[in-house]
Amino acid sequence: MSNEPKCPECSSANSYHDGNLWVCPDCNFEWDQTKTSDASEAEEETNTVRDAHGNILNNGDSVTVLKELKVKGSSSGIKAGTKVKGIRIIESDNGHNISCKIDGIGSMYLKSEFVRKA
Repeated sequence: MSNEPKCPECSSANSYHDGNLWVCPDCNFEWDQTKTSDASEAEEETNTVRDAHGNILNNGDSVTVLKELKVKGSSSGIKAGTKVKGIRIIESDNGHNISCKIDGIGSMYLKSEFVRKA
């Protein structure tokens, strides 16, 4: 009984196998276990952060800024070709998915579409 999956709808552990489907008696939800595992793999694939050229970025990577970026509250910006070391990947709802420190400017967030892996 320990290998039965939890219901993806209500997270109940009271699921059982009925033919080709899994059934939750608590919420009457039916699902195909193979499709849910494929969906979770696809979700993991969409959660990866990629640079402008499609390379996967990881924590601690070094990146190079591809275009000049303006910085709010500063008279200077980030010039194209600036190398940023030791990035951190973060989850953000505004598109800024890289946290880093840039020499001469300080801590800031960048969008992965404006950098390439160095």
